[in-house]
Amino acid sequence: MHSVLVVDDERLSVEAIRRTLDDEFEVHVACSADEAMQVLHDRQAATGSDVPVDVILCDQRMPGTTGIQFLKQVRQLWPEIARIVISGHTDAEDIIAGINEAGIYQYVLKPWLPDQLREVVASAAEARRLQHDVRRIELEMRAGTGVLRQRVRARQEQVVLHHEFSRLVRAPGSPLDEVCRMAQKVARHDLPVLIQGESGTGKELLARAIHYSSPRASAAFVQENCAAVPDTLLESELFGHKRGAFTGAYQDHVGLFQRANGGTIFLDEIGDTSPTFQVKLLRVLQEGEVRPVGATQAVAVDVRVIAATHRDLEAEVRAGRFREDLYYRLAGVSLALPPLRERPMDLKLLAETLLRQASEDLSKPCEGFTDEALACLVDYPWPGNIRELRNEIYRALALSDEPVIGASVLSPRVLRGRSGAELNGHGTQPVRLPETGSLQERLDALEAAILKETLLRLRWNKTHAARELGLSRVGLRQKLVRLGLEEK
Repeated sequence: MHSVLVVDDERLSVEAIRRTLDDEFEVHVACSADEAMQVLHDRQAATGSDVPVDVILCDQRMPGTTGIQFLKQVRQLWPEIARIVISGHTDAEDIIAGINEAGIYQYVLKPWLPDQLREVVASAAEARRLQHDVRRIELEMRAGTGVLRQRVRARQEQVVLHHEFSRLVRAPGSPLDEVCRMAQKVARHDLPVLIQGESGTGKELLARAIHYSSPRASAAFVQENCAAVPDTLLESELFGHKRGAFTGAYQDHVGLFQRANGGTIFLDEIGDTSPTFQVKLLRVLQEGEVRPVGATQAVAVDVRVIAATHRDLEAEVRAGRFREDLYYRLAGVSLALPPLRERPMDLKLLAETLLRQASEDLSKPCEGFTDEALACLVDYPWPGNIRELRNEIYRALALSDEPVIGASVLSPRVLRGRSGAELNGHGTQPVRLPETGSLQERLDALEAAILKETLLRLRWNKTHAARELGLSRVGLRQKLVRLGLEEK
């Protein structure tokens, strides 16, 4: 409970204030400045605290020492005490002296309202507490510079480890190995990098790995999706703007190039920018400085640029949609990320890694995938790459009621990819014919593939499968037994 000292030569006024504050504060009273000073010294001796009370409420006009004079003394001895003057007079000189000399928190005029007085005192007590906390933190920071430096260094090391190249999940012999090997070599040198690859292949992860493996790792890594905002906003986001430069520019805005000074800026989907913006970006890269929108002076920046696109920029240059000079500025080193369909050896490891993340994020334990589910995941072509795989696994985990994820909770499009072929334009899928064996063996394999695809797609609902295939349930069951097919 906060403590308050009330100083007033009128006893009725003192009692009124005591009754108003007594329920929420520890209230002490004094009828003169001398008596108040004695109360403060006694409180300090009794409590052993550097600050005897939190708040002082003092009447301005008292015999002998005035309220302002008394609070001025208090300020010299106990500057952390919040000081409030109560007065029935609005003398400008008193108010000015109270602010300048006594450092009063607030000036309360008589007659005051109980709720108003309680609110003022509570606000003053909270302000004193916050001021005390700020000073304590400042002292701790001053004394603990070495500890803070160690904590910052440890945090930086954790970030670097989290984004190192080994975090790019891949199996031995993956096509991603060669890309990572080149990227690690490039990371040490201050060259611009262009990463090309389909959407969802992990271009941002590779860019972060390059940054945190470079001499710029301790500086900022900032990113912007160039396809997500129109040219006017993109220029403001990257280069900044001055107040009043355009409608809605109510204050200065520091652009991402300045925020990334000394570090790395990642420009995603650079191939989707307009020719007008490409000219402005080229000037920044050539001159090493940015000019905020509406500014008259340019600002020098030291930034490494990593750009990414799902487009073939060389083809875009030949078609005249992308500036050739900007292309060569960005493509100091070009890296091509392979799509997930070209990394079948990575898919099991990726799926298990994403499942662990999903299990943690959704707070839902899971032991893994059934063999059937993994086979479906491996055979599906994943046009959306890792992003699509991640969404599929989160969805499957949310729908699954079993300790392991089975094929029955996978999306129909993934189940239709079981044979390893993509859908044709009519939304149906050809079945792969066996290339060897007797006629009967090849017919049985074809029949088994059709049955399995249908059952997977219909989540092993045999009634629906039999109806779709023109069979009775008994006939379907006989075929499943003959072909050795059963739900896993």
